[in-house]
Amino acid sequence: MKKINLAITGCLGRMGQQLIKSSKSDKNFNLVTLTENQLIKKKISGIKPGLNNLDSFKKVSLIIDFTVPKCTFEVLKIAQKLKKRVVIGTTGFSKKEEELIKKYSKKIPILKAGNMSLGINLLMYLTEIASKSLSNNFLSKVFEIHHKHKKDHPSGTALMLGKGIADGKGKDLYKLMGKKYFNKKSFPYSKKINFNSLRKGEVVGEHEVKFSSGKEIITLNHEAFDRALYSEGALTAAKWLINKKPGLYSMRDVLSFK
Repeated sequence: MKKINLAITGCLGRMGQQLIKSSKSDKNFNLVTLTENQLIKKKISGIKPGLNNLDSFKKVSLIIDFTVPKCTFEVLKIAQKLKKRVVIGTTGFSKKEEELIKKYSKKIPILKAGNMSLGINLLMYLTEIASKSLSNNFLSKVFEIHHKHKKDHPSGTALMLGKGIADGKGKDLYKLMGKKYFNKKSFPYSKKINFNSLRKGEVVGEHEVKFSSGKEIITLNHEAFDRALYSEGALTAAKWLINKKPGLYSMRDVLSFK
């Protein structure tokens, strides 16, 4: 396989740093470009970071973006002009922004996932199966914990799991979205999907889906211990995307879950 010339945005961020580390140890990648939202004088891994512009991305084949929505759309605008592939791990998009990403994907290949972990994507798949299999007597809710630095809530992964519940019922997540709780010790079930987000310490990520009939509770959960899970998953996604045509893809496509 020919080496992929790679760009990583948000190179000073937690995921940016982890992506640099993982890409350096993967022989399938040639790290060419790093960017940040401000000029950085010092070199990182032998590369002087630039800004998100045409010059920064001209020599790359693919861009991995784990930043914030505003930055992601800067990247997509440039990627469309240069016909570059983009792997998006950014979360916190609005419904309108999700639709805009779909429009970009008609021009360039985009793989977007709220979580790049194999385990989490399997959990979403199992969540969908459980939701589809259980009767409407079962109510559901989603709980997640992340480190104190994470800004968005519910997490992108929690919303993925919520979508798994909704897809299992053949319904739209936004119509099933219930209340969004923050830092609550407990939270209720409802006829819609309620979410509770806890921020503490340096927790990498914990997610839990519960289904309750009032007589029994079914719990599906996942706990992450190492951020490399996400960077290695993003690199796997990048290798998969490199030969794909324009379109919007997910980790489910990469892992061939039906």
